[in-house]
Amino acid sequence: MKAAKGSVFKYGDNVDTDVIIPARYLNSSDPAELAEHCMEDIDKDFIHSVKKGDLIVAEKNFGCGSSREHAPIAIKAAGVSCVIAETFARIFYRNSINIGLPIIECPEAAKAIQNGDEVEVDFDSGMITDVTTGKQFKGQAFPPFMQKIIDAEGLINYINMK
Repeated sequence: MKAAKGSVFKYGDNVDTDVIIPARYLNSSDPAELAEHCMEDIDKDFIHSVKKGDLIVAEKNFGCGSSREHAPIAIKAAGVSCVIAETFARIFYRNSINIGLPIIECPEAAKAIQNGDEVEVDFDSGMITDVTTGKQFKGQAFPPFMQKIIDAEGLINYINMK
């Protein structure tokens, strides 16, 4: 996967792992089951509205809170193709790469892109295009080794392919 394209679900600062996937659902590690409850404590309509390929755009410190991998797994299993934020919590960033969920830090894009905008992301260049407004933003492109992990759908698959 070298690109993402879809509609945006926009959130603010400090979206923590407990609202991405509430703790009451952590007795499951099944991605499909986690996806059913993704974002429900911050956006009841998310799981009923999200389509495969859609994106999440957020402001500062997305994925703060616990270090559980359930949060990026729920997002990916819900069909989200990429998360763009001003900044990510470091452990969430690493967990996302480990499970093959593309994430890009780009403060300008995170501020300008609005809920419902159609957005395209080129992972090789880091270019983010808000198709709705025509604006472009330069996000951080993935280093080649991270791109290989994402293309393999996660670190375990990448290692198993070696």
